[in-house]
Amino acid sequence: MTDDAVPELRASDADRERVTEILRDAVAEGRLDMEEFEERLEATYKARTYAELTPITRDLPAAGSAPLPPANPVNMTKPPAGDGSWAGRIVGGDGSSSGAVAIMSGFQRRGRWTVPKRFTCFAFWGGGELDLREADFADHEVEINCVAIMGGVQIVVPPGVEVVVRGIGVMGGFDHRQAGVPGEPGAPRVIVSGFAFWGGVGVERKQTRAERQRLKEQRRQEKRERGSSARELRGSRHDLLGGLDGLGGLHGDRREELEEHLDALEEHRDAMRRRHEERRERHEERRERHRDRRERRRGDWD
Repeated sequence: MTDDAVPELRASDADRERVTEILRDAVAEGRLDMEEFEERLEATYKARTYAELTPITRDLPAAGSAPLPPANPVNMTKPPAGDGSWAGRIVGGDGSSSGAVAIMSGFQRRGRWTVPKRFTCFAFWGGGELDLREADFADHEVEINCVAIMGGVQIVVPPGVEVVVRGIGVMGGFDHRQAGVPGEPGAPRVIVSGFAFWGGVGVERKQTRAERQRLKEQRRQEKRERGSSARELRGSRHDLLGGLDGLGGLHGDRREELEEHLDALEEHRDAMRRRHEERRERHEERRERHRDRRERRRGDWD
């Protein structure tokens, strides 16, 4: 791994714990005095990237193997998505169907289906849903022409798809919120056109249910790992103080100062974690409110 790549990687709690272990061993072996240990320990818990962690142990032998960087690091700088991620979904052909009609009723296209180059739908006193999240596309650019008279059409697109809205509304409207969002390289372009009178055409960008479930499980796993890391930190602190006491080099005021310093670091870490969780919860609540409003509007159109 090159030095240029190191700053791109964010350090985890486990990485900081490995550095702490090396510092603790260095104190026990006499390689660091207490002042150097405290300075490096504080820098460890402030570090956010591997570039900040690496100098802390550069002049110290690692315990077993060098902790930084890991053997197979994950590059946190996301590269542009290649054409291969979408190439399999541009299938050509005529599409599964060329249109849909809802007169005082409804229609739905979802799951695995092929969007043709031009799809026309008509809703009169009714509503329809076009879900493109798992769909294939007949071409790199497809057009969905919607006519909504006292009715509505809801179009759901996956992340990465570019949306262009060209529809006209009279006492009705087309949703332009997803227009202008850049698409991923190789992703299809969806043009939404048509006419709405006393009705509406909505466009929303949403992940598949399976992807939402995967992300939810990932957040749960991260939360469990943070809890495990906190328990390891408390255990490391206990081992550190016990080891220093065994060496006879930490008593009285010096021990109290180190304990106060470790307390402050733990409080700061807990506060940062709480703020992160609160921001995430507020973000999820806003998303749920937006989703509920969209569902209510779609129900009104139906």
